Amino acid sequence: MHIDSLTAQLQVPQHRPVNGLVLMGGGARTAYQAGVLQAIGQLLAQNNPPQPFPFQVLAGTSAGALNATFLASKAMDGLRGLDDLARFWSAIRTESVYQLPQTPLAKISRWATALGLVLSARQHAAAMDSLALVNTLHKAIALDRIDTALRNGVLQALAVTASSYSSGVHWTFCQTRDGQPIPWSRPGRRAEQQPITIEHLMASSAIPFIFPSTPLWVDGGMEFFGDGSMRQISPLSSAVHLGADRILAIGVGQPQRVGLGDSGKNTGRPSLGTIAGHAMASVFHDTLEADVEQIARVNLSLNVLPDNVRAALPFRSVEVLALHPSASLDALAQDHVMSLPKAIVRVLEGLGALQGSGAALASYLLFEPGFIQALMALGHADVQAKSHEIMSFFSPTPSKTVR
Repeated sequence: MHIDSLTAQLQVPQHRPVNGLVLMGGGARTAYQAGVLQAIGQLLAQNNPPQPFPFQVLAGTSAGALNATFLASKAMDGLRGLDDLARFWSAIRTESVYQLPQTPLAKISRWATALGLVLSARQHAAAMDSLALVNTLHKAIALDRIDTALRNGVLQALAVTASSYSSGVHWTFCQTRDGQPIPWSRPGRRAEQQPITIEHLMASSAIPFIFPSTPLWVDGGMEFFGDGSMRQISPLSSAVHLGADRILAIGVGQPQRVGLGDSGKNTGRPSLGTIAGHAMASVFHDTLEADVEQIARVNLSLNVLPDNVRAALPFRSVEVLALHPSASLDALAQDHVMSLPKAIVRVLEGLGALQGSGAALASYLLFEPGFIQALMALGHADVQAKSHEIMSFFSPTPSKTVR
């Protein structure tokens, strides 16, 4: 697990820091976040339980948005909400997330299945039917409890990010305690105050080519949205804008990827699965580290300025703790890919996505117990390995208090 802790902060002991949680996207891989957060909850519970919910600002993208919104609905339950997220993921199955479109060719062969999939994709602009996920989220997330947590001051804000196919604009939808209009706008990036709904989550997690786009109303008109990981260049910005002083960010990307089982030395033509896996890695390219470095530069610059100059600037120091998996999730997926429903296995086999670097594609679609539990166990192990840094983040000394 890679960790960056940036602690060049202002000393303002009277201010109670606002903790933010940023969850990156990655399909089934985001079960890793549930394991990390459950383990963190167990660490925090050792400090004279019961402890309150540890985050006041929640921001998520793609499947990370599902996790963030689920947690927002559980914030009134304190640390139990982190356990509930782990239980939610433990109960997930592929059929509760997506299904293959029904075609008359589906049972003939893997090639016929793949062909039927292509024909269906041309008709519906998506390879899979994600209606099952709509039903799963409606059962799991009590949206009214988000408003309760905001009204009671347990939460300050929830943010969900999606990308508009209609305009190309990257939108962040915010539900905040004060309900005021969101003032920030950047080239190609906008934010808007809206109560978060299941439609927002479906839009944010609509993996291109895999899941269908979702319509949302913005600026008084309807636009169609896909996965928020597309074009996401500053994943920490929403949490910063919404007032977080300290941010825990959990990514599921692997910046250094090589072929599996061949040490990256295979020079043969890549399979469709390898290309698709590479495309998915590009969609979910982890820009977290670059954003962490940007905040580090701002922190260092502010720290060397005179107090009067620093006070006049529209910037503040922000502490960031960034966590990533310590092991290859592609390799982990290869160990469990055959647990997928047979029809999905036939499709992946036809694409060459069961072995080698092609297994990367499966890692985003593998909502099966073996893979989910392995991801969560990795999250637990990574937290234990860095427990000192994590506890330091949640229990800063007065010199690390931020404004």
